[in-house]
Amino acid sequence: MQPITYDAKSKLINDFFECDVNQLQKDYRSILEMNVPKKTFLYRQGDRCSDLFWIKSGIVKFSHLTEQGSEITIDLLKRGDVIGCFQNNSLSQEMEETAQALGEVNYYRIAYSDFKAMMSHQAELAWYVIEDMYARKQRVERKLRTILTQPVEMRVITTLLELAGMFGIRCTHGYTLEIHLTQQEVADLVGASRSVVSTVLNDFRNRGMLDYTRDQICINDAALADSCGFQQP
Repeated sequence: MQPITYDAKSKLINDFFECDVNQLQKDYRSILEMNVPKKTFLYRQGDRCSDLFWIKSGIVKFSHLTEQGSEITIDLLKRGDVIGCFQNNSLSQEMEETAQALGEVNYYRIAYSDFKAMMSHQAELAWYVIEDMYARKQRVERKLRTILTQPVEMRVITTLLELAGMFGIRCTHGYTLEIHLTQQEVADLVGASRSVVSTVLNDFRNRGMLDYTRDQICINDAALADSCGFQQP
């Protein structure tokens, strides 16, 4: 069996959810399609939850608040990602992370029992979820290795190149990010202070490696990759 490409995965999800939502809701009665505005919490760290959340569109920030009060952005989740309670829902699970919409987000909320039944009946869809969760696991592990072993400048480069690969739209200079991130949010992704990351970003802009305004970041991926010998995404 050939691996499912990203476009094919997106089509698979579209076809599954869009072909007959009414029938889906008859088969899996807990399914609710939700639309939430920017900054809305799908759930917060410490909440008790027994559902799963399947992102239909938009970007969700997945983060953890440490005992010292520092926020760590673990990952940015996009269309097709599934988060929430993956344990038997006889007892709701206390969530260890917070999921928050960065912009407007559409998602499906599904009870654990219905999600399990859906995966049992839809083998191709279940394989997509497995592939996608494995890719997310690899991203988080790479990020942890980078934070533990690399200086801040290299961590910023790695993060920007990964963002370009995940959320970038081709432009004249490289990639324009289709999501708006503040310097604090970039710092949270990198695992460094905002002031240090701000200095690094300003240096990169002065060197022509990126440009940014209040609303947009434009990444010169070739220049960033060349600066440290990275392969382009």
